[in-house]
Amino acid sequence: MSASDLSDRTGEPGGPTGLPERQVLAREVLLVLGLSLAASAAYSLVNLLSAPIRGVTAPLFSNAALAYQLLDIATSLVPVALVVHFLGRSGESLASIGLDASRPAADAAWGVALAAAVGTAGLGIYVVAVQLGVNRSVVPVPPTGQWWTIPVLLLAALRSGLLEEVIVCGYLLRRLDQLGWSPGRALAASALLRAAYHLYQGFGGFLGNLALGLLFGRAYQRRGRTAPLVVAHFLIDAGAGLGYLALRGKVSWLPR
Repeated sequence: MSASDLSDRTGEPGGPTGLPERQVLAREVLLVLGLSLAASAAYSLVNLLSAPIRGVTAPLFSNAALAYQLLDIATSLVPVALVVHFLGRSGESLASIGLDASRPAADAAWGVALAAAVGTAGLGIYVVAVQLGVNRSVVPVPPTGQWWTIPVLLLAALRSGLLEEVIVCGYLLRRLDQLGWSPGRALAASALLRAAYHLYQGFGGFLGNLALGLLFGRAYQRRGRTAPLVVAHFLIDAGAGLGYLALRGKVSWLPR
């Protein structure tokens, strides 16, 4: 058997099959498993260690709630790593969607301004929608009464900012532009997607996030920066969670 035949059969990078180099393939394997069965294996391990089994009277790992919270955050960030991978395969980087540290002051200022505007309007929409019965009361915090409640809340807020803004704004709008979509059509698709996965909140959540998607999507199209959107999203979610912890039981429109 010749060397070329062996290359054809093993699919070595650089052979006629056109496979990418080993590091790229290794990252793809880890990402696919992280989105599927490796994540299930991690959850199963925590489940095994946190619940008694035959012959064991006490769990080996008692603080399962924290482990599940951290696993949820970690596994839900795998799609962001997948975006990084896809950008790298096409010769791009996170800088291509404006998620870098090249403009920290400007990004932070824009993020704070967006968070202030959206947070104020969003709170008003939420209260009105709940009172009208077209929106569910949402509890935006992990289990309360734990030493890790606030740290996990802040990690979850950062997770949501990265996951949503990197995928729904940076990656999706960039790829739709490269596919030849008009800016208006791409913006509408991005905003509708954001609104759709918030439908669990009710129609108020749908309309509020549709407006948010149009605002954030347009801001990305004009500035090409995802970083301020991540900052804004983090501040909005963190503020909602911390506000709930401070005000629950003190205002009528917040669930206990």
